[in-house]
Amino acid sequence: MQPLNRLQIAWRAAQDIDTGMLVNLGLGMPLAVADYLRPEVDVFIQSENGVIGVGPIAPPDRIDTDLVDAGSRRVTLRPGAAFVDSSWSFAMIRGGHIDVAVLGAFEVAQNGDLANWDMRLPNKGPLVGGAMDLAACARSVWVIMEHTTRKGEPRLLDTCKLPLTAVRCVTRIYTDLAVIDVTPAGMVVREKLDDMNEAELRARTGAPLAFASDCKPLTAPAIALPD
Repeated sequence: MQPLNRLQIAWRAAQDIDTGMLVNLGLGMPLAVADYLRPEVDVFIQSENGVIGVGPIAPPDRIDTDLVDAGSRRVTLRPGAAFVDSSWSFAMIRGGHIDVAVLGAFEVAQNGDLANWDMRLPNKGPLVGGAMDLAACARSVWVIMEHTTRKGEPRLLDTCKLPLTAVRCVTRIYTDLAVIDVTPAGMVVREKLDDMNEAELRARTGAPLAFASDCKPLTAPAIALPD
């Protein structure tokens, strides 16, 4: 059994983004989703620092140090892009105008509770950034994450153990093992690794799982992680 790597998880999430969506990508793994959007899909990526229409990462000969996203990456703009100040950007988020927020997570509960505070920053304490507004206000919240911790402990749980970012917000989860929808009845597996049986996936999950009648194999192209 070969789990997906981080870029393959991002690729899989990108395949579900459709034309016309306004999408916000969280820091970390979610940023890679922009690299794998289908070429026929026309979407606007919004960055909470006020860029609406973020384009690809700027190549060395096109870097503009004044043009960055919320993660301080040097980016380009897509045709039709616009700038607004931070207050208007967050008004867009808090007003419910973001179709999909793709966020990383440490834990997700079976009812869709999300815990993704960064607890590891020395001398700064916990940091949530704009994730709290996005999780609470986006029309859909997709999480991309590894299914278990490095110690093999589940990240999908009955109840989150870490402080919550927002409650009952997550609608879909993409992991290295499965694609799972969060429904009023609990977690439903839509795709899983073809060579992993249901019992094996349940053993790696800390919440009850149901399996869709049309559950499909989880596949992704070969994508190498950078050295």
